[in-house]
Amino acid sequence: MPKARSAAPLKTQAAAHHLLFGFALNVRQLRESESYRRLVLEQSSIAVAENAMKWSALRPAPDQYFFDDADFLVQFGEQNRIKLRGHNLCWHEQLPKWFDATANGANARTLLTEHIRTVAGRYAGRIHSWDVVNEAVEPRDGRPDGLRNSPWLRLIGETYLELAFRTARQADPTALLTYNDYDIEDESPYQAEKRAAVLRMLRRLKQRNVPIDAVGIQSHISAGTGHRYGASLQQFILSCREMDLEVFVTELDVDDRELPKQVAERDAGVAEAYRQYLDVVLREPNVRAVLTWGVDDAQSWLSGKRPRADGVPQRPLLWDAQFRPKKAVSAVEQAFVEARPAPAPAAGRSSRR
Repeated sequence: MPKARSAAPLKTQAAAHHLLFGFALNVRQLRESESYRRLVLEQSSIAVAENAMKWSALRPAPDQYFFDDADFLVQFGEQNRIKLRGHNLCWHEQLPKWFDATANGANARTLLTEHIRTVAGRYAGRIHSWDVVNEAVEPRDGRPDGLRNSPWLRLIGETYLELAFRTARQADPTALLTYNDYDIEDESPYQAEKRAAVLRMLRRLKQRNVPIDAVGIQSHISAGTGHRYGASLQQFILSCREMDLEVFVTELDVDDRELPKQVAERDAGVAEAYRQYLDVVLREPNVRAVLTWGVDDAQSWLSGKRPRADGVPQRPLLWDAQFRPKKAVSAVEQAFVEARPAPAPAAGRSSRR
């Protein structure tokens, strides 16, 4: 069980073990809630926008960009010495309403490259890492290469992956370029198949000298007896290390639908899921950052998208709806403290970040 909570912020505990810790941020809350902002400043050394840098937020029209929220977040990070991750440059979801009627085989390459050049170029030198391509693998779509049958694949072909990464490197030579995905964490047969497909894709990109520096493991995990995280995930991270890829835990939270309704029991189960998961992930020194998908329980996407059968809100994060620390904070601290310390970063471009 988690030990007593330390007085040190999680960012301090993480830094002692060569890690960054932080949150996905809601820009409206960051602007309006003093409690929210205070907690972010106290606890985080890295952050990412929940939505402010996605296509749907940035592109109200094909020839228009809206940067107010993204600019605010980048300035907030710089003013407070919090590193920023960019999320994301190419995804099959949250595309603007105009996309389907506008994008076609003749203009899709231009749409993608101009978007990446404009967005990544605007923040060049100011972003720790970009999720360049998000969720490009889906074995259930039936392709031999395991790629998702996304709009980008249909309009451009599999070269869209290479196009996105090469364009991102040109637009921002200093950011760590990341492939980000979900359902690669547990020991189920489907997730084993997806892990293998992701590794095959990464090896293809590396063989073509595509500039990719890191892998984001989203880590939307679940509490309960049927969920195991262990040797297969650790081997996946080791395989990334062998390709000279850093690993970031990018969207960590714990689905509590299988736990009892009682708050104390749920919080204990969620805390144990955090500890067990991070005990596995943090064994490998190429894991460099841990971010939870949200700051407090009140704003978590899980209550809306994956509601509990009993109707009570999920409690998936480290702080509750009143910004009070939960048992999960101690569990994460414990995982940081017990993690194997990473060696000093090797010489090379990624060590600059």
